[in-house]
Parts: sequence; structure tokens; C-alpha cells
Amino acid sequence: MMTDSERELSGKVAIVTGAGRLRGIGRATANVLARMGADVVVTGTGRDPSTFPPDERQAGWRDVESTAEEVRSFGVKAKTVVMDVTKADDVQSLIDSTVAELGSVDIIINNAAAPYGEDRVPVIDVAEEVFKKVLDVKVVGTYLCSKAAAIQMIKQGDGGRIVNVSSTAGKRGTARMAAYNAANFAVDGFTQALSKEVAEHQITANCVCPGMTETARLDPIGRGDVWLSRAAQVPLGRPAEDIEVAELIGFLCSPRAAYITGQAININGGSVTER
Repeated sequence: MMTDSERELSGKVAIVTGAGRLRGIGRATANVLARMGADVVVTGTGRDPSTFPPDERQAGWRDVESTAEEVRSFGVKAKTVVMDVTKADDVQSLIDSTVAELGSVDIIINNAAAPYGEDRVPVIDVAEEVFKKVLDVKVVGTYLCSKAAAIQMIKQGDGGRIVNVSSTAGKRGTARMAAYNAANFAVDGFTQALSKEVAEHQITANCVCPGMTETARLDPIGRGDVWLSRAAQVPLGRPAEDIEVAELIGFLCSPRAAYITGQAININGGSVTER
């Protein structure tokens, strides 16, 4: 049985971008917010099912539709949207259709990111289009979604929550990660600036900065020696689970976090201690 505190987002409407993967922060966050009582809009890019990892295919996973089905199991409403966060028209359509169908936009979680892969090479080898794609999805996408959501929240006059999923890669540069570092450093700075602009409207804006996390996003590095070596470098001795990151996001969306804004909060098992 759910307690009153678990339903503290009852009556709120949340958007979670990049929430179509079975193993991912987006899907876990959508479920946490639903458990807390929010209606949830789940977005994704409309992945080709032939690209799904084996566990998704075995489970009969249907991308954002499966996440939405899980959301509804908590007794709340769910809406799915296939979109491109780098396109202003798509983003505005997301906001408009959410308001039309669910009544408001109270929370937005900017989780969408470019796939891990072609950017993880030395700077001198990174193709320009690859570098730009990483920044477009992470930085431009976060800007467009935050801007559109903030305009709607200000219009509603009831405050709001903006949570941007960054990374500890936004606090410490690492070789062969220049594009990803640049994108996440930018998201952290953007969020800090945004928080000062929207504070008068009782809208908070924060970053969550995960370290190594067990999600499908990191499948390209496998789960062999490289994975075990990286996990061994985490002081707590393991990667984060997606649900652990999602619980922090849920807290930042709750009334209990009303006085937290402009922060970039690490959740990394002690790997990075920088602000």
C-alpha cells in the first residue's frame, strides 16, 4: 500500500525525455515519478526494434509504449511522444499536447543524450558531425525543452521543477571523452544560470550528475575486463543502478526539495568529489 508521502506528486504532470530503454535512467525515473503520483509523459526517438539489445527483444519491449504501460500500473496517466529534442517544433508540440491532454507541465526531466560510441576517440579523430550531434542532443535539447517548459510553468503560475541529467563528466575532463565532457560541462553551467532566472517564479532547476551507471547506454563497452576495471575504481565498489539515480531525481521534484536549486549533485559512489 502506498503512503501519502509516496503520492506527494499527485496532480502534477511530468515529462521525461529519453525514457524508452528497458535499462535506463529515463524509464526508472518515469516509474519513480508515477509511484509518487505524477502523470507522466514518456518521450523517445522511435528506435528501430532491430537495434534493441537482446534483453529488450526477449522481453518483447516496445520502447516508450512499454515504459508508459509500467507508468499506468501505478494508477496514473501516461502519454507517449516520439520526437527529436533538437527540433524546436517537436519540443513545442510536446508541451502543447501535454497541456491539452493532461492539463499542465509541472516537471521536466531532460534525460535525452546521444548514444555512446563514435565520440569516444581522441579529439584529433572526432568527426565534426559526431561532436556536433553530442552537443546538439545534450545541450541544445536541454535548452529547448527547459525553455519551453519554463514558459509554460511561468504561465501556469504554480512553480515547477526542471531536472537536467548531466554526468560527473561535466565536472572532470577525461581523455577520449571531449565531446561528452563539453556537453555536460555546458549543461551544468546552463542549469546554474537558468536557476537564477526562474527562481522568482518558484521554479527550481538542478542537475543530477551520475557516475558509472548500469544501463543499456554502456553496453558498447561490454561487461568484461574493461567494465570490471572501471567498477573497481568506484570507492563503493560498483556502478550505480538506474533506480538509484531515479530516486534522487524524484526527491528533487518533490516538495521536500523546494529550497534546492542551481545545484549539480553527484551520485557516483564517491568517484568524483568536485562540486
